[in-house]
Amino acid sequence: MSDPILVTENLEKRFGGVVAASEISLSLYPGETVAVIGSNGAGKTTFVNMVTGYLKPSSGTIRFRGRDITGSSPRKTAQAGIRRSFQISQIFPQLTALENVMMAEIAAADGKGGLRATALTDTRMETGRAVLDRFGLSQHADVRVGTLPQGVKKQLDIAMAAIDDPALILLDEPTSGVSVDEKMDIVTRFAERTVAFYEGKILSDGPTAEVLADTEVRRYVIGGVHA
Repeated sequence: MSDPILVTENLEKRFGGVVAASEISLSLYPGETVAVIGSNGAGKTTFVNMVTGYLKPSSGTIRFRGRDITGSSPRKTAQAGIRRSFQISQIFPQLTALENVMMAEIAAADGKGGLRATALTDTRMETGRAVLDRFGLSQHADVRVGTLPQGVKKQLDIAMAAIDDPALILLDEPTSGVSVDEKMDIVTRFAERTVAFYEGKILSDGPTAEVLADTEVRRYVIGGVHA
């Protein structure tokens, strides 16, 4: 097995006397598709926010490609090769879908000759259309995003996170708005590994079929799960 691309050790986040996450030790490997499941407040978003720099851990370490990035800013983690989507889609509603993708391209180029790259309008537009096509969004290219259905906005947010083929993409609530049965079907179909969160801790981590069959996961997680 190759070396892990991301390693977290005993991550903890406290807000005053409230513990939002604790003892989160996790290794993610190149090429894996991992589902992270848990009910609202289970610690999933807190974990994503710590890894991507939106929250500074109260304790613990985060290593990406062997380098300690604990407490790094969102910009630094993005430049390192970690991208994310959000629970609430981070898009420009007044712009078209294609323009949104092009803005994401500009942001991805920041720190890598970004100012020069912004002049490559035709190339950027061609790349943007290719990204929309990849995510089944070509028909919305010239539509103002504010008029699109919520599910399409979510797809666009994910497409924007995938710009520039980052080494690691973390999707926050990508299946929001669908039923629990549909969520579990998606997890089963696409994730070979599943991590179940409960009350700020990892309750189970392993092959998807085994985790979904785990008695405690079925009792404490699946009843109100949000993948």
